[in-house]
Amino acid sequence: MPSAISERVELAKLCSCRDWSKAIRVLDSLLVQSCAIQDICNRAFCYSQLELHKHVIKDCDRALQLDPTLLQAYILKGRAFSSLGRKDDALLVWEQGFEHALHQSADLKQLLELEELLKFAKQDRSAGCETHVVESRLSIESRNVLGIHSKSGDNFEIHKGISDEGGRSLKLVPESGCHTNEKSSETSENTSKESDKSELCSELRDAPEICCKSGDNFDMDNGRSEKKAERNQKPGILVNETHDIFDLPNLVSGSCSGVNNASELSSRLSMIPGNLGDTSEILSKSSNKANMLNEVTDEAKRNKKLCVTRISKTKSISVDFRLSRGIAQVNEGKYAIAISIFNQILKEDPTYPEALIGRGTAHAFKRELRSAIDDFSKAIESNPAAESAEAINDLTKALEFEPNSADILHERGIVSYKFKDFDAAVEDLSACVKLDMDNMSAYTYLGLALSSIGEYKRAEEAHLKAIQLDRNFLEAWAHLTQFYQDLANSTKALDCINQVLQIDSRFAKAYHLRGLLLHGMGEHRKAIKDLSIGLSIENANIESLYLRASCYHAIGEYGEAVKDYDATLDLELDSMEKFVLQCLAFYQKEIALYTASKINSEFCWFDIDGDIDPLFKEYWCKRLHPKNVCEKVYRQPPLRDSLKRGKLRKQDFATTKQKIALLLAADSIGQKIQYDCNGFLSNKRQHRMAGLAIIEIAQKVAKAWRSVQNEWKHSNKSTSKYGKRVRRRINIPSQNRGGAGCSTSSSSETTTSYGVLEDRSSGRSMSWKDVYSMAVKWRQISEPCDPVVWINKLSEEFNSGFGSHTPMILGQAKVIRYYQNYERTFDVAKTIMKDKLFVHNKSDNIIDLPKDKIQAIIDAKNCSDLYNIVGEDFWLATRCSSTAFEEKQLEGTRITLVKMAEGGFDFAIRTPCMPSRWNEFDAEMAMAWEAVCNAYCGETYGSTDFDVLENVRDAILRMTYYWYNFMPMSRGSAVVGFSVLLGLLLAANMEFTGKIPKGIQVDWEAILNFNPNSFAESIKSWLYPSLKITTSWKDYPDVASTLATTGSVVAALSSYDD
Repeated sequence: MPSAISERVELAKLCSCRDWSKAIRVLDSLLVQSCAIQDICNRAFCYSQLELHKHVIKDCDRALQLDPTLLQAYILKGRAFSSLGRKDDALLVWEQGFEHALHQSADLKQLLELEELLKFAKQDRSAGCETHVVESRLSIESRNVLGIHSKSGDNFEIHKGISDEGGRSLKLVPESGCHTNEKSSETSENTSKESDKSELCSELRDAPEICCKSGDNFDMDNGRSEKKAERNQKPGILVNETHDIFDLPNLVSGSCSGVNNASELSSRLSMIPGNLGDTSEILSKSSNKANMLNEVTDEAKRNKKLCVTRISKTKSISVDFRLSRGIAQVNEGKYAIAISIFNQILKEDPTYPEALIGRGTAHAFKRELRSAIDDFSKAIESNPAAESAEAINDLTKALEFEPNSADILHERGIVSYKFKDFDAAVEDLSACVKLDMDNMSAYTYLGLALSSIGEYKRAEEAHLKAIQLDRNFLEAWAHLTQFYQDLANSTKALDCINQVLQIDSRFAKAYHLRGLLLHGMGEHRKAIKDLSIGLSIENANIESLYLRASCYHAIGEYGEAVKDYDATLDLELDSMEKFVLQCLAFYQKEIALYTASKINSEFCWFDIDGDIDPLFKEYWCKRLHPKNVCEKVYRQPPLRDSLKRGKLRKQDFATTKQKIALLLAADSIGQKIQYDCNGFLSNKRQHRMAGLAIIEIAQKVAKAWRSVQNEWKHSNKSTSKYGKRVRRRINIPSQNRGGAGCSTSSSSETTTSYGVLEDRSSGRSMSWKDVYSMAVKWRQISEPCDPVVWINKLSEEFNSGFGSHTPMILGQAKVIRYYQNYERTFDVAKTIMKDKLFVHNKSDNIIDLPKDKIQAIIDAKNCSDLYNIVGEDFWLATRCSSTAFEEKQLEGTRITLVKMAEGGFDFAIRTPCMPSRWNEFDAEMAMAWEAVCNAYCGETYGSTDFDVLENVRDAILRMTYYWYNFMPMSRGSAVVGFSVLLGLLLAANMEFTGKIPKGIQVDWEAILNFNPNSFAESIKSWLYPSLKITTSWKDYPDVASTLATTGSVVAALSSYDD
């Protein structure tokens, strides 16, 4: 048997390496030899590092039986109770420990720690909210207001051990309540801030440069500790000369983080520009291998000067200084200098992740995408997904000792969930609740995991079971709220929030969730009220602040919007999510001021595509660092100047009979655009927007057709001849002077105003783009924080193939809105592979598929089967039969399959928009529009015979088919396409009176059909029976004159509650 001394040396080494499972085995051996109280506490601490809280409690109880005055045991036991959500029990334990400490000679450090824990625990109980220091593991993190995915709470534990001079009994327990176990991002954001804040490196609203800030504690996200650095420590120094039993908690200085699950790296790297291939690589190599940024500790907040990374505590001082200098150069925009500094560091250690991330960031800002991708990928590989495997391995070894331990199954299930292994999480958590039917936490995480893999019924049952066990379990209510919101069940989501607020009226997260839900329903004014209450409780919540700014922006309260955007820019920046929101706040503020300057002008002069500089729009769409925009693009005039012109007038809100009649008609018609599918909330504001767009399109197209018909009558010529006439378009000077995004070199350049002015010399002056631009403009003004722009109006990004990315599967997660299209898309991919016998890799090179693979393609059941046939990431393009070019097949939509590190795949559709493809679809759309005009004008004009109008209907569907395969917008193509479809039908006296059937997404119907006729057949079955011949729409007030100014349009979209 090894000696006690050698075992203690081994124990010190294991603790230095954070190998808690083996450390527990050594302690087990020591306790067999001698039941020392300190060893019991040490084992309790090791269990706490594995988050085996019930084992912690058991060991602490044993220690306290032997010595009721042992403060360390009270501290650890209280923390374990707190982590299990048993706040009252935690408070009671800490009170007992504190009472003992007051009546005897006690370790002052531990006494102060207990006092701090008690203070926060009592504050928490009296406030009744969750923004306390020792917080439940199930804290809900804020969602990205732009549609990005949900995140679960991520926990940290910071240990700052300081040895005494003799290097003897070193205490490992955290110093104070501000660094306690189970510390969530919300805790770090909401605990008291330092009063002596240093200035921002540069404020977005005042200078053309953004400076990220953080401290020294940014970790790669994938693990429990900075293992690589810590393994360089010399454990021998941790054992005192007399080989006493040491106190483990102080042996480990530095940061021992819990498993973290931040948002997808793709959302963080979405700031990096690139063509489709580049974007694909960023997503596949980066976002899906690991999450790269950890939550920032309070210490980081004190250190204020940020970086994209943390400085390693065990690297040499010179390396740390160089790393800091490199980061500073990135912040100052001196990317070449930064790269040279990082190069020097990486010569010494080619796998140093912080230097790789720093250099990758510099490359990204220089638009050297390939180099950026390589560096980010190497950084991920240097801290591989083995971290998660190691965590799982620790728990699996622990499970060997207790095969039926619900506690260990629970913890392993949580780790699996946080590392996106949802199938494994479901298996462990399901087994856990069979053994421990009262485990609320397990049921809640089980609900989250089941929801991720599309098992919505079982997920709901799991969430409800957690609430059944404890009606006051706020986190479970919040998760259930988010679950219903994801499913677009607003009624149940609102009911859940009401329940939460009855339990705790100061639960800030509930107000944020309801504000988010109301925003998604188009209830912006109501959302502002809830967000304001939430901000009165938690004033530094950047998500709530940004969301309230966007609500003010949408309803035309530009002064308040700018104030909130500025406040968002002023907030302390301690994570990449906040950096992205601050970038967006910069762009949105400029757009708000631009809109304010147009508010009293005619709506036709609101022209984002014509007035806003292409570089500004590109950076806005890609959420890029605004530095280049500020240097090359004119900024909006000061707030007071814009608001002199930009205040909504009372007459904008005045109601008239004409306006009321128009809005009632728009509300009725606009409801028809609603998809009856999971994830699509019913939005009153968007319905009204679509209704007004549909009516305006009908009115203006009918006017153009009437002009064509008059020419046809007077000339007595066939409509075919009109197709040869030259279309005229009027170029008008931009009315924007120094507005948001105006180019420094072209502030008075001319621009084309689509669908605004009519060329009266020719009824055919209206092009297909003029028609769609009417709907685009309505979509832009209705939700101004969505960057809805024409792709070809961006800068050089258009030439490199900017494209959309719509996933159906991400890893093991099934994307709630689009997974319903997975089976059909998968079958289409198999058909194309079988027919063409080749695909493209991510470098766009052709991969030939041998004929002997055909049967394997036919037999493929899932993404893994298809991937194994090809052997690497690949894409293929759907076919789109041309009408304009005989026997030509256009490139439709790309179906991509990319392997992800979590053991799953990114299976998605992507739509590239390169100049050659644009030109082909432009010609296709022009011919399709010509066919629509020819079908209606002439003999058919004005007909109210449904059968006579058959060719008109078919021509409209054909143009819609090409629009959806074209996808020429940065976003919003789906609603724009269907609005134009209904507007053209209405112009031809056919009103759609039904609704889109459940489970049908019209844009996907077009994408997954290879020719316009098959698309039309798939739509006719439900569209045509719901068309009613009518001319009553001609009695609607004219949209352009009833809502003449931009202000009146904004007021109309914001007044449906009145």
